[in-house]
Amino acid sequence: MSEPLLDAYDEVAALVADLWAHPELGYQETYTSRRIRDFLTRHVPDAEISTFARTGLRLRLGPGHPRAVALVAELDALIVPAHPEADPATGAVHACGHHTQVGIACAVVAELARRPWDLPFDLVVVFVPAEEYTDLETRRGLRESGEIAWFGGKPEAMRLGVFDDVDLAVLTHTMGGGYPVPTVELDCDLAGFAYKHVTFRGTASHAGFMPYAGVNAASMAVLYQTAIGLGRQQLRDDVLARLNPVVSSEAMTTNVIPDTARVSTDVRTIDLAYMSELSAKLDAMAQGAALALGGAAEVETEVGYLPFRQHRPLSAPFRQAFVAGVPGVEALLDDRGGSAAAGDVGDLSVMLPCIQIGYSGLEGRVHGADLRLVDPVTVLDAVPRFVIEGLGRLGPVWDEIATYRASYEQYVAQVRRLDGTVASAVNRVNT
Repeated sequence: MSEPLLDAYDEVAALVADLWAHPELGYQETYTSRRIRDFLTRHVPDAEISTFARTGLRLRLGPGHPRAVALVAELDALIVPAHPEADPATGAVHACGHHTQVGIACAVVAELARRPWDLPFDLVVVFVPAEEYTDLETRRGLRESGEIAWFGGKPEAMRLGVFDDVDLAVLTHTMGGGYPVPTVELDCDLAGFAYKHVTFRGTASHAGFMPYAGVNAASMAVLYQTAIGLGRQQLRDDVLARLNPVVSSEAMTTNVIPDTARVSTDVRTIDLAYMSELSAKLDAMAQGAALALGGAAEVETEVGYLPFRQHRPLSAPFRQAFVAGVPGVEALLDDRGGSAAAGDVGDLSVMLPCIQIGYSGLEGRVHGADLRLVDPVTVLDAVPRFVIEGLGRLGPVWDEIATYRASYEQYVAQVRRLDGTVASAVNRVNT
């Protein structure tokens, strides 16, 4: 492990350790937000730091160039009660490494703040809440009360206009363990997903005295899951399609023919059109299972996150940075295709070009009970310097990058095309 080169390394490492010890779930990252604000205020005391979506933070660095790049980090933890360092009250832990993303972004801010500004664009640093699609009952309550419109922090930020003055976005994310040398990754696409909730309706009856008078909703649920299992043989391999049905019903008793049963599954793929096709097939399976046994099926579709296609031209300056050499970064994992993991960066990429840079330096499985930071110098010193070096090479090739801009309204229309549940309060809010 090499010695750190950034002046703010010790301070950043202390911040990251503190966030690890205080994990918070989406839209509840109050401690996390306050600690980041304290750090930013020390290093850029003249910058205006704005708050959005309860806990999100945003500041703009630079002399006021008309062009701007966003550097995005995520605030929230997720629920993994089996992790030995999970919060005993909530089960929350940073098993997705978001605390290290915060450290990378803060290290970049601290380093750029101490230099004369030489980038031909401004840098908008955005700390986004609620990337993990978890603790959904809390988020439903926030949505019903009008505090948020989207479960994901990036769509909510898009609704609030946080990215309106941004042309491109750069994100980072841990790859977990298994890398023998310090490694960064470029151009790995991510899946999107939707949730299908099917409630089967039958007729309750005494299971011993009058079973023939009942219509068994649990049997419909079994038939539906069987159809999904058999249908998996026809799933396309090339688009990383995944289905994971689970029974989400309340407990049943053995002496009553159940009149209600619920099955939920995600529909996950890197191809948006195929997601819609699979969603329609699941609807047909549910209705068929209910029809076969004389009941009814109620189907609810909730869109999670959209698939993410990395904007390859935006990765080019960072690939050049690796080739030129960044001390502490030894290997590049380049364009391995896609992953069935998902994130709301896919939603942001509908509006503007995005890339997400992967990095090693953690041990264990992402979202697992063993993930932890083991090489802080790579993550909190080498990776921020790699990001800065890539940003420095972006200016000369800016005009060669095929930029695009879609509106928030176009994003909402794309979500609606999947026939998903969209909150009524998704109208645009400019902050």
